[in-house]
Amino acid sequence: MNPFIQDIKNQYKNGTALIKLIFVNVGVFVAVHIIGSVLYLSGIVSSDALFNLLSLPASFTEIITQPWSVVTYMFLHEGLFHMLINMLVLYFGSQIFGQYLNQKKLVTVYILGGLAGGLLYILSFNVFPVFSTVLSGSVALGASASVMAILVAAATYVPNFVVRLMFIGEVKLKYIAIGYLVLDLINIQGSNSGGHIAHLGGALFGFFYIQQLKKGKDFTLGFSRFLDYLKALFKPRKNMKVVYKKQGKTKTDQSYNNQKVDNQKKIDIILDKISKSGYDSLSADEKAILFDASKK
Repeated sequence: MNPFIQDIKNQYKNGTALIKLIFVNVGVFVAVHIIGSVLYLSGIVSSDALFNLLSLPASFTEIITQPWSVVTYMFLHEGLFHMLINMLVLYFGSQIFGQYLNQKKLVTVYILGGLAGGLLYILSFNVFPVFSTVLSGSVALGASASVMAILVAAATYVPNFVVRLMFIGEVKLKYIAIGYLVLDLINIQGSNSGGHIAHLGGALFGFFYIQQLKKGKDFTLGFSRFLDYLKALFKPRKNMKVVYKKQGKTKTDQSYNNQKVDNQKKIDIILDKISKSGYDSLSADEKAILFDASKK
């Protein structure tokens, strides 16, 4: 195998969930544009036809003919600048997200946030009369809704997390998220109404998800198990080994649940401290507790 390809393969295999998401987005961008160029030169179909096939249509009748688009649209970018901006914000939001929540949750929020954004886009274009003239032929594409879900989720979890921005200085994460939301609301009347509506759908999902998570309710567990199942289907099987373990004491369900509640109380206290005084106010032990919780 070519050393360059092998290096990319190893980086993807050993990378975090964030690295994998970026690899998938970049890989889809490169593959779609290369295939589109080949189709264009061969005269079979235009490159626009390929993008339309993978983009999410607003019309219900068109969605029925390409149901896969509810997933493919959130990894699809037409322009290089559009993709780079999305990947930069994804990296920024995910770095903060990953300090407090685990990698599996990152992928879950990305996908479900994208689905939520796509759903709000479809409903809006079929409900509001202003979109009736552009319903047929309107499509959505891009990772923006998924990225907004991650950014808003992080801002909801640690709203007072301080970010140092070039030329601006220290800004709390909640104000950055609010700024993005305000821009989306203002620009709904522009040429990319569907995109801005999808962003808001992703943001709403990120906010609601963290609000429920803080209450001890994770309604995405079923979807996470589904992702684990899909991952297991494509994972190479290893030779099984028989391992004998000594019988030891096991925790009862009650003791396990009690410990889980105690751990969550500790996390909530630490998050309250962050909200009031910032992340830097935490002790080394408190930071260690957060770090351990993020890996579970």
